[in-house]
Amino acid sequence: MYQVTNIFKALSDPVRVEIVQRLSREEGFNLGSISVDLGVTRQGARKHLVVLEKAKIIRLSKKGRSTQVQLNKNSLNLVKDFIEKLEQQWDHRLHSLKKFVEEK
Repeated sequence: MYQVTNIFKALSDPVRVEIVQRLSREEGFNLGSISVDLGVTRQGARKHLVVLEKAKIIRLSKKGRSTQVQLNKNSLNLVKDFIEKLEQQWDHRLHSLKKFVEEK
């Protein structure tokens, strides 16, 4: 649960959400290309990437003089599983409520 909480915290910033969306659409970003048109400096983008890396949402890896940015889909699957469990609980509760109301 701790990791899911950290992921939600990391995704509480619109710039970080945009970074994750870009990475989910295509691969092959480096530090320079991921920071284009984010509305922050390259240094600001780097700070956001560090937050995402600490939450294990992304991986940063050095390739020569470049830093590659990759999405860690396993972390996002943790959030997906968490949300699916919530949906199941809500569905169960709504079904119980419907059954209760129909019996009255």
